[in-house]
Amino acid sequence: MRRTLAILLSTTMLLLAGCGGTGNQPATTAATTAAETIATETSAAEAADTETSAGETSAEETTEAEAPASDDAAADASAEATSGGRTAAAVTYPVTVTDQIGREVVIEQEPKNLVSGYYISTSLLIALGLKDKLAGIEAKAKSRSIYRLSAPEVIDLPSVGTAKEFDLEGCAALEPDLVVLPAKLKDVIPSLEELGITVIAVNPEDKALLEEAVTILGTATNTADRAEELLAFHDRQLEPLTEALSGIDPASTPTVCLASNSSLLAVAGPAMYQNSLIEQAAGTNAAAEITDDYWADISYEQLLAWDPDYIILAADAEYTVDSVLQDENLKGLKAVVNGNVYQFPNAIESWDSPVPSSILGSMWLASIIHPDSYPADGWKKAATEYYETFYGFTPDLENLYSAAE
Repeated sequence: MRRTLAILLSTTMLLLAGCGGTGNQPATTAATTAAETIATETSAAEAADTETSAGETSAEETTEAEAPASDDAAADASAEATSGGRTAAAVTYPVTVTDQIGREVVIEQEPKNLVSGYYISTSLLIALGLKDKLAGIEAKAKSRSIYRLSAPEVIDLPSVGTAKEFDLEGCAALEPDLVVLPAKLKDVIPSLEELGITVIAVNPEDKALLEEAVTILGTATNTADRAEELLAFHDRQLEPLTEALSGIDPASTPTVCLASNSSLLAVAGPAMYQNSLIEQAAGTNAAAEITDDYWADISYEQLLAWDPDYIILAADAEYTVDSVLQDENLKGLKAVVNGNVYQFPNAIESWDSPVPSSILGSMWLASIIHPDSYPADGWKKAATEYYETFYGFTPDLENLYSAAE
């Protein structure tokens, strides 16, 4: 069932009604509260000029990137942006959001100096048009192709470490107005708050939570219109994908084993975000019996028992398709015999992780397992639109894999 999402952000309330998430983690409701509501009247003539229904929005219109809200626009409570038939008003501060570990966070003023300790939130902040406000980001930025392609200046920003070794002092020295951290760094938050630093925790571990994270950060940074565009892009691509695959018998969908970056024998079960990519591509997760909410270790015997139709490697896999095809332990495996072992593209970013562009992962996967129903032209056109609109570059879709270093 297609997600309906409406956001009213005149400092009163943010309502998110997400699609049912895939996995066992419930989505956290994001809400904003403030002291008063500012309503702006628009004349019928103005409405006729500015309102566009979702069904009337053309592909050409959606390829034009909108600049992030300026200071003047932020001050003007009547500034509104329409995307896919939905409207988001400018934020008036202070604004309160509920982050993804259930904390109510008050943001007193529009953040001007941002720190992101998580590659997913960094990628999202760039897509929201906020690269110039980033003062520090997570470690290993040079390994992220999406930064090099869309915002090379952020690569040399100060590092605030990793989820295992976060640099608290280094982060504080950057004097951020807002820090965005993954939920796994929740123990760091009290120390940052003692220093007077505002922190939002995100946890985009399933489809609904990813959508919620987009909304929360859009609200917090006064880029709600841009956040709506991101969500509308997902909806706009999912609809024709679902339609193209609608004739496939659910009882005969191919089984897909999605393996991790570290090992072929660590796989994604139904509680992981990656499961939604398989389902949206009209596949069946071969690891459906797995109950772990993270990559689950299995044996060769288990993989042979599942005998999946396809094996798909993570975009950043430390092993190769050839190593799987040549593995003597897998000689009789259906996917190996038929040559149906692939790796998610990695030259731009990892579409198999919960990044804003991950709908492209489902579209790419559908073209692999259902090429007759969904040719590759579909995801290639969408990828070009997405990266031109939100990241300001035209992707090279003829070279989808980074050269081994």
